[in-house]
Amino acid sequence: MTVATNVPAFCQGIQYFKDNLPGFEECGQKPAIEAGKTAISSPSDKAAVYQTLLAADALRYLTLQVTASKASGHPGGFASIAEAIAALVMLGYKNIITEVGHHAPGFYSNMFLDRSLEDMGIETVEQLRERFREMHGLLGHLSGQIPGLLNPAGPLGQGQHFAMAGAKLHPDILFPVTIGDGGLGEPYIMSSFSHFHTAYPNVTNFLPILVWNGYSQEHHSMVSTKPNEEMIEYWEGNGFQEIILVNAKDFDDANQSGDYVDSTEFSFEKRLEFTQAVLEATDKAAKSAMSGKLTVLIVKQLKGAGVHKRGAQSHNLYPGDTLEKDYIVSALKKRALTPVAWQVVRTNFERAGGGPASHHVVTEKELSLPDLGELPLQEFPVKGDKKVATTAMGELIAHVGKKDSNFIISNADGNAASGINNVNVALKIVHPTPDDTYFQGPKGQVYEPLSEDACAGLAASLALFGVRTLWCSYESFAINGLPIWQTVIQAMAELRRSTPSTITLFTAGALEQGRNGWTHQRPEIENYFASMMRNGNIFPLFPCDANSIQVCYDWALTTKNKGIIITASKSPLPIRTTFEQTRQALQDGGVVLHDTEGKKKVVFAVVGDMTLIPVFDAALHLEDEGIGVRIVSIISPRRLYRPDDVAWETCKEPDSHFLDDEGFERLFSGDAVIGVTGGTSGMLEPVMLRSNCPRDTFAWKRGETAASAGQIMAYNGLTAENFVKRAIALVG
Repeated sequence: MTVATNVPAFCQGIQYFKDNLPGFEECGQKPAIEAGKTAISSPSDKAAVYQTLLAADALRYLTLQVTASKASGHPGGFASIAEAIAALVMLGYKNIITEVGHHAPGFYSNMFLDRSLEDMGIETVEQLRERFREMHGLLGHLSGQIPGLLNPAGPLGQGQHFAMAGAKLHPDILFPVTIGDGGLGEPYIMSSFSHFHTAYPNVTNFLPILVWNGYSQEHHSMVSTKPNEEMIEYWEGNGFQEIILVNAKDFDDANQSGDYVDSTEFSFEKRLEFTQAVLEATDKAAKSAMSGKLTVLIVKQLKGAGVHKRGAQSHNLYPGDTLEKDYIVSALKKRALTPVAWQVVRTNFERAGGGPASHHVVTEKELSLPDLGELPLQEFPVKGDKKVATTAMGELIAHVGKKDSNFIISNADGNAASGINNVNVALKIVHPTPDDTYFQGPKGQVYEPLSEDACAGLAASLALFGVRTLWCSYESFAINGLPIWQTVIQAMAELRRSTPSTITLFTAGALEQGRNGWTHQRPEIENYFASMMRNGNIFPLFPCDANSIQVCYDWALTTKNKGIIITASKSPLPIRTTFEQTRQALQDGGVVLHDTEGKKKVVFAVVGDMTLIPVFDAALHLEDEGIGVRIVSIISPRRLYRPDDVAWETCKEPDSHFLDDEGFERLFSGDAVIGVTGGTSGMLEPVMLRSNCPRDTFAWKRGETAASAGQIMAYNGLTAENFVKRAIALVG
């Protein structure tokens, strides 16, 4: 190693350069991707293979140096798939997705090499190092704000949803998605592939790339003991038609032990052979996926190949794993390139795919949305016949689907069970078997896998990619789909573009599913949303009747970059509000449904629709005692926070409206405030924070088998008798 001269400007910050590289005179003199081209001419071309190897080492070098500069981050997993990532780029594919958040530093290195990160002011390796794992820089896991990267990545088992969403929306583009063998232990990865392929058999332009490196985060992966044949059979058994496996062991001339080996330990000739095999396999797999075959590419190579350690020990760096450590210095020197080789790699990467990913991948621009026209809102008369709120919303959902062919509604437990069978009638369940009895057929827009992860995953991913969707669930089951939904809405808060909000409809099964017992009574999920309201772009909505729910959905459809949760009953309930009242409540947070005067004033702050029934009953008893009662239906509790309670300023599409003190007093001033909810008390936090009078809450405690909603409310203390007793105690 010597001090390099004529170093390209972007290399500022690279610590080690080689004096020369074997084969460079023959195969590295000019970029394999010619000027004006977007990919190499052939995966068998000698120069293309050689330069793909250079690119893989460049990716490894940057990944290790960047992570070691902070003694933090994850280099090992990405290192084992570096050849395949380099191959994708050299073949011109840049809409690359990952299921593995731990691969973030490798993906940042990829975006640095193709100049995408220049869009956020990162032009040199020194700047790349400085801004890694720093605020307003390169997050430890992929987020929504990094130029050129299509998807966030956090919890394992999510990335395939983004790949399938992209493939469905863009049939002429390949969406490779890397999947770690640690994450493969999560069953929903394969189940989501299977249901999607059954529903959309012609959409095959997504390409799972299994990173089969033998190790998970802190131990061997759970699939590390599978023989090659068994792994192939596993994918075949889940419907994949083309399984392409490249095993580094087949090229090993270094006599490494075990089933998983490090290709960077091979002789240079064998390294080239392995790289060519990966390049040709990637090309074959891409063409297979684009030609209509469900395809997977499997690259079997030891975790940590070419970096500081091997196996699970390569997974992440700890304090002390700095650039001064001998094992990190040694690894960097082995992966070092000459300055001219760095320039060749940079030129190939910026030419690939037509330019930087930040200017070309599908998530860098907004999709145009079809005009929905005027929604067919039907305003029912107040105090008229009881109506089912979800069914009323179903008419609007059907309208959206008919106007927008990209729209889907997902529901694991069935729309009919949620009171919106009218959606099935209008839009049809997507299924290969046509059957009018069940309103199903191959062209349907209702997506019904049994996995809530798959329901939330496709709906949220499609919204992130720019189209309208709706995820519907019982509130009791939705928890299984929330990790990816939360990942997406956090990404939406950070995005550099606008996209339709991800909207959900949760039917309030806790009070309605009495005879099913506690298995269907889990409104604790509302605490999840209550805590998330402070994020700034989360809006839980609680329409109080069939009029209110229509206005809530109408508003949600006009919003961008938000997570909107609509929770409502599927039972016929009284009509208590006009459209205009809910429109105002979406601004003020709530609406006054009842207001009388007396010697004292008790205010009921009510979340939900069924819970209003015992509250109105309590009002009659209190008024008989000469006590005035105001009943406020809380429609949008997020509006009731104070501006400083919520991180709205840092959100894309910020919403800064909160009910001011005067408005809060108008709704909640009195001698006592009683919060009532059929869910968790967290939704009432903004009221309890701001109210200064004596106050208390009634909320869900625990589920039980019951014959009616009234009985399960009584089991949880949500009765008129209890409300009256507590109100009298509070007002003295």
